[in-house]
Order: sequence, then C-alpha cells, then structure tokens
Amino acid sequence: MKHRTFLWFVLPSAFLMLLFIAMPIVSVVTQSMYASHEQVIVEVKNCGPFGCKTVSSIDQEATAALRDAQPLGKFVGMQIYTDRNHLAFSEVSSAWVDADGLPNFGAALMNLPFYKAMAFTLTYTGVVTPLTIILGFMIAVAINSVAKALKGPTIFFSLLPFIVTPLVGALVIFWMVDARGILGTGLQWLANDPTLSVKASTPLMWIMLMFYGVWHSAPFAFVVFYAGLQTVNQDTLEAAMIDGATRWQRIRYVVIPHLFPLVTFVALIQLMDNFRVFEPIVSFSAEAHAFSLSYAIFSDLNGETQLLSSAAATSVLTIIGVALLLSPVLVRTWRDFGTGR
Repeated sequence: MKHRTFLWFVLPSAFLMLLFIAMPIVSVVTQSMYASHEQVIVEVKNCGPFGCKTVSSIDQEATAALRDAQPLGKFVGMQIYTDRNHLAFSEVSSAWVDADGLPNFGAALMNLPFYKAMAFTLTYTGVVTPLTIILGFMIAVAINSVAKALKGPTIFFSLLPFIVTPLVGALVIFWMVDARGILGTGLQWLANDPTLSVKASTPLMWIMLMFYGVWHSAPFAFVVFYAGLQTVNQDTLEAAMIDGATRWQRIRYVVIPHLFPLVTFVALIQLMDNFRVFEPIVSFSAEAHAFSLSYAIFSDLNGETQLLSSAAATSVLTIIGVALLLSPVLVRTWRDFGTGR
C-alpha cells in the first residue's frame, strides 16, 4: 500500500482517537492540577446601640470576578495527588507504627480513601479476571463437545448472563442473597446461623461482588473461545488421538496453544473492564463494604460540592493503574510478534 493511500486510510481513525481519547485525557490531567477557588470572605463591622460586632460574609462579586479571571481555578500542581484523599504521602510515611509503637501499616492504609479503593479494585481484578478466563474456556470446551442438536439451546442459556442488562442481573442476585432470598436462606442453613446476612458482612459482600463479576463476564470469554475452537486444526487433533493422547493432553498441548492469542485478548479486555468496577457496587448497594476507584470518582462528582479536581486526579491515577496492569500482557504480545511466534 502506498504511503499516501495508507495515510488517508488511517487519518479518520487517528483523528477520532485524538478527538475522543487524547484530548479528554489531556483535559483531565490539566484539571487535576487546578483547585477550585475559595470564596472571598469579607468582614463587616455592624454597630448598634449595644455596641459593635464583626460579621463575616461572602463577597459574591469578588468571588465571581476571581472565577471569571481564572476559570480553571488556582494552580496547585501535584498537591492534589499527594493530599489525604489520594496518594497521601505524609500519612503513609507516618503510618508504619501506631501510638504504642506497634506495626500498623496495613490498617492505617485502609483508613485512607485511595488505598482503600485500590485494595478492593486490585482484589476484584485479580480474582475475577482469571476466573472469567478459566470458566469461559471450560464452558466453550464443554459446549463444543455436546451433541449438535443441543448446541443451540445450550449456547442460548450460556449467554443469558451476558444478554440480561447488568443492572437487572445484579438486582436479581442481590434479591437472591437477601436474608429472605433462596441464596441468603441457604447460607444461613449451611452456617447454622439465622442472623447471617451477606449485606452486613464485608468479606461475604466482596465474595458476592466477585461472583457476580465472573457470572456476568464469563459469557464474553465463552463466545471468544468457542469461536476460536472452530478454527482448531482437526487433523492435528486426530493425529494426537491416534498417538494415544488423552482428552486433557489434547486440550493442553493442542487447543490451549492454539487459543493463547485469544486468551491474551480476553485478558486485556477483562483487566480494563474489571479495574473500572463500578456498576456492581451501586447495584448491590455495597458502598459501606466495597469502595473502588471508579466509585471514588462518582462520589467526588455527586456530593454536595462537586470536587472536580479530586475526581480528575483519581481518574488520572486510574488510567495509570490500567496502563501498569496491561503493560506485562502488551510486552509479552510484542515479544511474541517480534520473534514470529
């Protein structure tokens, strides 16, 4: 393809990426370095027959003039990134021991909003991503082996979690784990504890959120792997069978190497999606037990006062976190292509 032809071919995509990806990121990074102006307070002395007193009031005109002169706010640089709501450098440096001189680093970090959100986000991503890949692959292999007449209905039921609206699916599971629901009642019976409640337990709520994440995402992995299974070389499989390879050996040495590029693709999508976990927390009303980076951004933007700079800083840190998570997979893919594998 000629260079000029290639340029016109990629130009629309490059322009849209610049418009909808690069420019918003630059805007968010810029906003994260500016803080909102403080209101201008003036003191007025009121005198009466019983003496004088000083009253503080907001100078609306001066505040409006200040905001008009500097619409982004006052420049604070990296100060928002290092405050208590984000990286909290000063709090972290003094959190190694408690007042009695005992190690207290982990507990102290969990009291800081950013690290509390990061703990749940990383745990959710680290658990849901591999389980989604494994479960999706197992479902694909199982359905690929069933009778042809049963494949249609089986595929339909396997895709139901992906077809159902995420909010509706989360609410259904939420009602099922209620103390009066079938799962909630079953857990009480198994634990022999009639007061057991998933909604009141942080560990159980984390498990339920991860269960929902796997349940909702596994059909996507299944579709990708099932499509990949249709491209496996049947001659190679037949040769392995003739050589006496068991079913597990054929899967391990023939199917999995063939599907490895798809595993990389699913891992990339799931890492990006799971690191931005938000909907399950809202759907399960789990704000008291689970706090993610995306929910922190939502809280900053929907409080009594919109903390735009704080939300922007958390957004930038989230982008950096996603990039760090994806970098090992991307480096591995780059090396595989570079060696011609």
